[in-house]
Amino acid sequence: MELKSLYHDLIVDHSKTPRNFGNPTECTHSASGHNPICGDEVTVYLMIHGNTIEDVKFDGHGCAISTASASLMTDAIKGKTLTQTHALFESLHQCLTASADETTAGTDLGKLGALEGVKQYPMRVKCATLAWHTLLAALDQSDEQTTTKKVTTE
Repeated sequence: MELKSLYHDLIVDHSKTPRNFGNPTECTHSASGHNPICGDEVTVYLMIHGNTIEDVKFDGHGCAISTASASLMTDAIKGKTLTQTHALFESLHQCLTASADETTAGTDLGKLGALEGVKQYPMRVKCATLAWHTLLAALDQSDEQTTTKKVTTE
């Protein structure tokens, strides 16, 4: 099977059956995001202990790319340190926004690499990064209290 086809199948799978979807009973950090262009809305909930994301969930609604990206994100960051999570965001963001002459070779995104094809459709990059920007807003909270921040892709 061709890699492009595998990536397509992975995005379809995560959009139709998102992992870690739902509103948790408790969390330490959360943020909500909205993409007014596409209508995507997402809330990211984190359970952070020390420097580690012990659990992550999301809810909301959006296009297939937005939902798949949020689902893939939750799988990728669960159990990661905050430093690892920030580095993963930077790698994905670079992959999706790099110009044709900039290289992202050597960046191992794992399953998140399935989102790389989105950069061919600049209007959809915001769909793919909404959950990630919302994650950063949740991580930007300085205390362990549950607070909801709102972000937008405008």
